Amino acid sequence: MNSQRSTRTRLALTVIAVFAVVVVFAIRLVDIQVVRAGELTTAAVANRSKTLTTYGTRGEIVDTDGVVLADSVDRFDITVSPRSVPANGKTVEANPVGKGTIDVSVEQALTDIGKVTGTKVSALKAAIAADPKSDFAYLVKGVKLDVYTKVTALGIPWVYDEPHPGRVYPNGAVAGNLVGFMGTDGAQAGIELTENKCLASTNGTSTYERGADGVRIPGSTVTATAPKDGGTVKLTIDQDLSYFVQQTIAARAKAIGAQWATAVVVRVKDGNLMAVADWPTVDPNNVSAAKRTALGSLAFSTSYEPGSTFKPMTVASLIDAGKITPTTKIKVPNQYFVKGGEISDSWDHETLKYTTAGVILNSSNVGISVLSETLDKYKRHDYMTKFGIGSETAVHFNGEDSGQLRAAKNWDPVTDKTVQFGQGVGATSVQVASIYQTLANGGVKKPLSLVESCTAADGTVSDVPNKKGTRVVSEYAAKSTVHMMEGVATVGWLASQLKIPGYRVAAKTGTAEVAENGVYTGERIVSVAGIAPADDPQYVVVATYGKPSTMKTSEAAAPTFQKIMAQVLKKYRVLPSTKTDKPIPVTW
Repeated sequence: MNSQRSTRTRLALTVIAVFAVVVVFAIRLVDIQVVRAGELTTAAVANRSKTLTTYGTRGEIVDTDGVVLADSVDRFDITVSPRSVPANGKTVEANPVGKGTIDVSVEQALTDIGKVTGTKVSALKAAIAADPKSDFAYLVKGVKLDVYTKVTALGIPWVYDEPHPGRVYPNGAVAGNLVGFMGTDGAQAGIELTENKCLASTNGTSTYERGADGVRIPGSTVTATAPKDGGTVKLTIDQDLSYFVQQTIAARAKAIGAQWATAVVVRVKDGNLMAVADWPTVDPNNVSAAKRTALGSLAFSTSYEPGSTFKPMTVASLIDAGKITPTTKIKVPNQYFVKGGEISDSWDHETLKYTTAGVILNSSNVGISVLSETLDKYKRHDYMTKFGIGSETAVHFNGEDSGQLRAAKNWDPVTDKTVQFGQGVGATSVQVASIYQTLANGGVKKPLSLVESCTAADGTVSDVPNKKGTRVVSEYAAKSTVHMMEGVATVGWLASQLKIPGYRVAAKTGTAEVAENGVYTGERIVSVAGIAPADDPQYVVVATYGKPSTMKTSEAAAPTFQKIMAQVLKKYRVLPSTKTDKPIPVTW
């Protein structure tokens, strides 16, 4: 009897125990499948899923003919899952002499990666050791395709790759001063920076599933957000011409011992910059090799006292105001006295009888001073501002200098006259080029352009420059001034170095003193600016050299101007001049 009762008791306790266990498991199951389902699912996905950035491609920068100046290429980051690196120090690699894998140590695997990528093993170990429990760390960033291929061929299961675009500049230093460059923090200079909104891509994301060993499961990649490519920026410059101009100024700068040089080519009809070259300059592929002062464009950022290249602007302004004509007769004394100082020419002479044309031909500072007496300084100042002095060009290039032009009320008696021949005032090479474009275009100033357009990936076109011109002086004033400038290239002292067979050329030389700490020194900035053909103006060329050591007159720049202008006329097949020049009397 007792035995039966004991058996029933044990059975009841067993049933109760089993029931309790079932209840516990049921509660746990409800907790897992219902209460904490979302949390656990998210954690599970996080443990087996990996989110990647999918990179859009940054847009190209091309020249006016579509030649690529800046492009994007595939680069790869080699990454690692530190928590997946075997703790026992053993792993596998692809068999280099057959199929399958071979057992190697983690140390050997890292050594193999180091050999392929040129990275120290200690650096690779440090990347893994920084957070051993993490699922992601960079081993090597930005390797090229051949290196990436060799790393993946190792077949190390806990090593991965992430593709992303890198930037290359196929033409190196050609137009590097304009194109700019990229850095680790993005766009750093030039068009890369100013047109970043157009060029920049938008990155997307994708995920893939991994097995317990951390290896990506084939076919598991899912794109969450598609990347968007950047747009293409088309410049006005010509790559071939830019190369020629850059080589030309570099060779001459070295020959005359100049510290810097610039050259600008402008198409008259629309103000397009066909070439803007600097020396020294930067190769965007090797920025660290360039001097800090060469990381931008000197033609835009460096203003200087331009000297006598300003005289045609002054003469055109006075003609437009109705104060003088090309044949206006004046007497030019050896010295021109004003309160606080005196003005003289670069040579001693008796009182000369010049026409306006004679003042331009002989580049007389005194003559310009006498002519400028005919118009008050405030109106002369207004003309200078209309020509663009004291303001950035329409390009608004990164780091562009607006030049220096003091208010007319602040001109002392000496400055009142010297600014008319380019002293006591500052301008950049592109500003000087803009002056000559205005004169060549019959007195209508076209906004200078460096960017033709931005074409987005969907074909939308934007950033088209404004081509509306502004009249600065009358057509008569502009054409008369260009006509007078022809004398410089036909009978002037540098005529033999400025002539281009078959073409009428209008030019003006400039030799400016360099001031340091408010005192003029023996250093010079020399330049030649001109237009061709003079009878049908199509192109402007300005060549400038800063602080040459062996030749300190505008003769240093004359061969450069002639060589570049001749190349421009040849390249663009400009027809030779058909009309003969009728010289304007220069004396009376």
